[in-house]
Amino acid sequence: MRFSVTGTFFAMIMTLGASNVAAETDRPNILFIYTDDQSHRTVGCYEESFPWVHTPNIDSLARNGIRFRRAYIGSWCMPSRATLLTGHHQHGVESMRMEGEYPGSVYDADQCPFWPSVFRRHDYETAQIGKWHTGVDTGFGRDWDFQIVWNRPRHPENAPNYYDNQLISMQGGAPQLVTGYSTDNYTRWAIDYIRGEGRDASKPWYLWLCYGAVHGPFTPADRHLDAYDDIEVPAPKDVYPPRPGKPQYVQSMEFWKPGPDGRPVERKVRELGPVGMKDMPGRPLADSVRQYHQGVLAIDEAVGRLVQTLKDTNQNRNTLIVFTSDQGFAWGQHGMKSKVAPHDAAVAAPLIIRPAGPVVNGRVVENPVSGVDLPPTFFAQAGIDLPWEMHGRDLSPLLADSDARWNQPAMLVHTGKNYGSDTDKIPASDDPSLYHGPGIPWYVMLARGRFKYVRNLIDGETEELYDSVNDPDELNNLVGDSRHHQRLLKFRRKTTAELRRTNAGFVDQMPEVAALNSGEESRTKTGREIN
Repeated sequence: MRFSVTGTFFAMIMTLGASNVAAETDRPNILFIYTDDQSHRTVGCYEESFPWVHTPNIDSLARNGIRFRRAYIGSWCMPSRATLLTGHHQHGVESMRMEGEYPGSVYDADQCPFWPSVFRRHDYETAQIGKWHTGVDTGFGRDWDFQIVWNRPRHPENAPNYYDNQLISMQGGAPQLVTGYSTDNYTRWAIDYIRGEGRDASKPWYLWLCYGAVHGPFTPADRHLDAYDDIEVPAPKDVYPPRPGKPQYVQSMEFWKPGPDGRPVERKVRELGPVGMKDMPGRPLADSVRQYHQGVLAIDEAVGRLVQTLKDTNQNRNTLIVFTSDQGFAWGQHGMKSKVAPHDAAVAAPLIIRPAGPVVNGRVVENPVSGVDLPPTFFAQAGIDLPWEMHGRDLSPLLADSDARWNQPAMLVHTGKNYGSDTDKIPASDDPSLYHGPGIPWYVMLARGRFKYVRNLIDGETEELYDSVNDPDELNNLVGDSRHHQRLLKFRRKTTAELRRTNAGFVDQMPEVAALNSGEESRTKTGREIN
């Protein structure tokens, strides 16, 4: 059966009671808006955005809440979501694995419990709407009271359909083919849920709204096809090699070449690219950037509609709103056209939190934070004890005071398609499982204060150290600068300590790093000298 996006689809939902009045409880509702591949550069309130970027509704959320200047949610779609469902870094997500035709994946719910089930036991209504990319089991009835989901792992043949003709499963039922622009569909269903369809209006609710935009093929809504006409898109400074100080895989990035007018155009690099990201030889980089930003416009409209619905139903001041993405996406920076890599151009995501209660007037948090910090924050805001030890830290002190003393690092661990104890052994440098995306090896990234450190888990590869204030484009690797040698050693030690704290099985067999220009001995093993 085929459905258009009308009331027919929702008429099939067995509601538990609808109301336009907020639940009588002091516990906040939580609206978690989660986009896909959306760089912080696409949001106007971020300094890194182009001057022509227009996102008034997301910017309004930031003016009435807290904006995190540097947020690292994950390295790519699936581990980011696994982290947000467990509170663990990729190496702590036990039993999750890729299986069958991509994006097929599975997990054992006993070994890998998802925390929304705990909210259900504490009388929260839990809902998930939109993209699902974390095992074929979506957890309806166990983790979610309400679910309208595009289950990509279960239906790989439909997995490329990010923007139309999606197989949608409702409340754990058989999938139905649904037409219409997916961003608008998900928004409409979320609005109906907020208004009371399908939930017990006497309980607080948690809604994880997972958009597929702006993932490739980066399709905008028809109404936005003429947006951003005649814009200027300057070429990134290191769109072409050489890239001094960068790891070998970055040196090899050549997705772009000068076009007839000297501006970057795409090269043919891959015979088969990832879903929706095929190479388009000769296409100007500026055209891709324009289309990418066009796709954000429907998301921005959605934020405005969702906030207005909260106001219309008297739930606005009792709802915590979180807006973020699974990671960013690089367009030409460091020669890339991808996510995954540990550089801000590829992984930095927007993160805006508008707390329930009084308006906080647009505070900005300079401290870097990580995706693992969000689940413990949700538990703290809901007044529920953590059901297990999570890897992140509760961000509530920063929500109360953006200048609060915060010395915690933000760590991001990328182990390709491997999870849990499958990450205990680091693959050899000639093992394809060491790499994901366009040749990006496993790595550990640690950001603290204004600096960020990257340890590439490939034998003999250079480390990376960047100053986010003086070098926001991350062009100058400070590892070989003798003035930063002690800082480098400190970041090495802190990285090892964080890996130990989070029980990373590979911490004692980290590969050797490249020699430094500062005169350090040619090889240094993290697991020995620097502990």
